[in-house]
Amino acid sequence: MDTTETSKKSLLSNLTFQILIAVVLGAVLGVFVFKNFDETFRESFSKNIKLLATIFIRLVQMIIAPLVFTTLVVGIAKLGDIKSVGRIGGRALGWFFTASFISLLIGMFWVNILEPGKKIQLPDLDADKATEIVQKTEGFSAQNFVEHIIPKSVVEAMATNEILQIVIFSIFFGLAAASIGSHAKPVINALDKTSHIILKMVNYVMKFAPFGVFGAIASVLAMIDFWQLITTYVYFFGSFLVGIGTLWIVLLLVGYLFLKGHMTTLLKRILSPLVIAFGTTSSEAVFPKLTEELERFGVKDKIVSFMLPLGYSFNLDGSMMYMTFASIFIAQAYGVPLDTGTQMTMLLVLMLTSKGIAGVPRASLVVVAATCGMFKIPEVGIALILPIDHFCDMFRSATNVLGNAIATSVVGKWEKES
Repeated sequence: MDTTETSKKSLLSNLTFQILIAVVLGAVLGVFVFKNFDETFRESFSKNIKLLATIFIRLVQMIIAPLVFTTLVVGIAKLGDIKSVGRIGGRALGWFFTASFISLLIGMFWVNILEPGKKIQLPDLDADKATEIVQKTEGFSAQNFVEHIIPKSVVEAMATNEILQIVIFSIFFGLAAASIGSHAKPVINALDKTSHIILKMVNYVMKFAPFGVFGAIASVLAMIDFWQLITTYVYFFGSFLVGIGTLWIVLLLVGYLFLKGHMTTLLKRILSPLVIAFGTTSSEAVFPKLTEELERFGVKDKIVSFMLPLGYSFNLDGSMMYMTFASIFIAQAYGVPLDTGTQMTMLLVLMLTSKGIAGVPRASLVVVAATCGMFKIPEVGIALILPIDHFCDMFRSATNVLGNAIATSVVGKWEKES
């Protein structure tokens, strides 16, 4: 009897279980509000309940900049020299660009095979929102690309949570500290202790995760007739799930190939971050928690602190797959012919442009809109996918987390063996 009660308490206190319950309750409440109240009440309810998600995501965001800076600087300093940093960085970037290319190819393959843009009738284009996103692509150029990578002020980069810019500054700081040697030890020790304090803060913030997920799910489903949406978009969404499912199979097979039996343990470790990312549609929201779980899995802290910030800028597998899928889908819907050569060029453009807008809201849609503009595809076509984008984003975010967890674990394993 005592054992049963203990197991029940253990289950109820399990974060993943709490979040899954929050997903179900949020969905039930959202559907109930949509079915039983008028539009004015639904809008007010959606806006207010979404505050729970906003609070959670902002709590996480306040941790990200100091966590990236402290862990990455300490990680580089512990690596010891530029040669080690170069070796791990080379392996990381090699993995990231290979994974990105495969993700883009999978999206391109399935959207050409299933041709959802030719077979689906999509009503009620939300042109206003589409125009708002298209406006963000103005000035999308080499200068814009560089400005998103190189910080003019580390304070500004931290204030706006520009992860890629923080990574650049941290790499320079860490390399400089490593080159000084023992003189930098007091600073590195202080940053090391600070990073552990921030990781402790993560435990407190994660207590609020179920409420954030509950608010996010209820907010969306209170405004959208879920069943009508799924019925209308079933072919597009189903085609997208085939693509993202294929990507998961590839990622898991690669994970088992390199990690073997340890891959199952890794999946158990990252289940909670995966569910949080799925519920909140934010891979950023699980950055601190994922850092903690990968270290518990056995990846050295210096590898985790080096790989994850880079991964969040360069290794968004789910988003990459979606970008080719969505861009070619819009072309199909508008009858814009794209031969294989043009699609491969589009793929390479996406490969580069997607790395330059880390931290931009609705980043995937912004990149899709910019890419459509380059290839004479109507940019306003993103309005076709806006109604279903939130649900696609759930899967994109979870896939991004899985891809980064596997990449970090594999590079950690290579470092142990070298």
